[in-house]
Amino acid sequence: MANSAQARKRARQNEKRRQHNASLRSKMRTYVKRVRAAIAEGDKAKAEAAYKAALPVLDRMSGKGIIAKNAAARYKSRLNNHIRSM
Repeated sequence: MANSAQARKRARQNEKRRQHNASLRSKMRTYVKRVRAAIAEGDKAKAEAAYKAALPVLDRMSGKGIIAKNAAARYKSRLNNHIRSM
C-alpha cells in the first residue's frame, strides 16, 4: 500500500490511466469485431465499410501507445487480406 502522499497520488493516477486505456482498448476491439463479423457473414461491402471505420481507430490506438505500431499494422494487414480474399 502507498504510504507517502506522492505514492498515493501516483496510485490514483495509475488507476485512472489504466481504466482509460482499458476503455480505448475495448473500443478498438469492438471495431475489429465488426469487421470480422461482416467477413463471417460474407458481406463484402459491409466488411469494407467496417474496415474503413476501423483503420483510423487502430492508427489512433497505436499513436497513443495502447497497442504497438506493428500490432496495428498486423491487424490492418490481416483484416485487409481476409476482405480481399472474399
